[in-house]
Amino acid sequence: MSETPLYYWNATELAAAIRNRTISAVEVMRAHLERIEDVNPVLNSIVAPIPESQALAAAAEADAAVARGDELGVLHGLPTAVKDLLDVEGLPTTYGSAAFADAPAATRDSLLVHRLRESGAIVIGKTNTPEHGVGTLTFNPVYGITRNPWDTSRHGGGSSGAGAAIASGMLPVADGSDSGGSLRYPSSFCNTVGLRPTAGLVPADAPGSGWSPHSVLGPMARNSRDAGLLLAAISGPDVAAPLSLDQDPAAFADIQPRSVEGVRIAWSHDADGLPVDPEVRRAYADARDRLVGLGAIVEDVEIDFSDADEAWEIVEMFGFFSFGWPGVEATPDLYRPDFVRNVRQGGAFTAKEIAHGLALRTEITRRTARLLEKYDLFVTPATPVTAPDAELEWVHEIDGISFDRYFHWQRMANRITMTSHPALITPGGFTESGMPFGLQLVAPMRRDADLLALGAGIEAATGFVDQHPTGVR
Repeated sequence: MSETPLYYWNATELAAAIRNRTISAVEVMRAHLERIEDVNPVLNSIVAPIPESQALAAAAEADAAVARGDELGVLHGLPTAVKDLLDVEGLPTTYGSAAFADAPAATRDSLLVHRLRESGAIVIGKTNTPEHGVGTLTFNPVYGITRNPWDTSRHGGGSSGAGAAIASGMLPVADGSDSGGSLRYPSSFCNTVGLRPTAGLVPADAPGSGWSPHSVLGPMARNSRDAGLLLAAISGPDVAAPLSLDQDPAAFADIQPRSVEGVRIAWSHDADGLPVDPEVRRAYADARDRLVGLGAIVEDVEIDFSDADEAWEIVEMFGFFSFGWPGVEATPDLYRPDFVRNVRQGGAFTAKEIAHGLALRTEITRRTARLLEKYDLFVTPATPVTAPDAELEWVHEIDGISFDRYFHWQRMANRITMTSHPALITPGGFTESGMPFGLQLVAPMRRDADLLALGAGIEAATGFVDQHPTGVR
């Protein structure tokens, strides 16, 4: 048996070992619960955990199902936790907000959680998030800051605080949601993998409009194969989601690494002129050299993103208004000022402004699609900086450029959101200061399986996904 601790085994390895009874689900659960006990007090990624006895009982039942010869799901026996924006029956949903700090336990599972359970996963708690998913750093008045396992003086990223849990061995896989980098930034900061999938690939049953490709649910994992395994559990059509794609989830269950030799890459230095920290630029240039050395055909290309920031702001702020206005109207003092400002800004848009933003998104999507008729991937840095100081609410300056809104420093992700194309974050290496950074790989729409295969190929060649954090032991 591998000398690697069970909590650092990959999800595909764990699922196979439980299935063939090499190890038990109880052993896996116990290893992860002990790891959570060791490092979560420092990292603060897992919140609202279920009782240990309940988690171990669920694992014992998973072992009994294996012994009976029951049909098993792709995540059978694996522990996971759910972002605290989704309902999990028996657990509170606080949205990281003081307005919901005393929320009662949910009485139902959201669609994604239902699918996790159907796949055999064992939900052991929630993962931390900033208030209503505002921004790409996790902190809130209910649970506090999620810290980075590579350096606990830094942020673990957000709004999906699960990146820190996956990197540190507390969870093998977890869900994320993303409209402006919320599963991409934490993946880059923590040396893990996150996929913002093609809209509709992972259906959602959240209230409000079900017709927008803007905010999506997706998998977070330690590597692209594991992300595919989770995607196999949570993808597939559902009547609750009118945009959901009728694509066989089994296509993602066994992602095989694809060599990048001969792969045509459109290489963006800064997503059309965004500021990037010099240390990240140097590490990103090294990543390009590695891909060329592996046989990729890399050409300098930029997509015109001159209208993407305006489009994202209109769509994002209107989205905040669409679900946030009742609370902000009733009790604005209970909400983070950035959230209140977003809701009010979204409510002030005219119909002409909203129509303009949606039209811009359509054009950006078409521009990207035309480019990806000639290339296999469009690649940018995943983030313009490595993980920032944990006491910051957002990054105010990059390479001499200052920002006056929290979302301006996350435009590396925002601009890709407006393409509506799938984007994979895979580890790109480490900077001179020893912090991880990621590559953002953008592929043609509905080519998520191919994108994961290329990610897996890069990961197999570089080995960065096999390196574990140095900030926690």
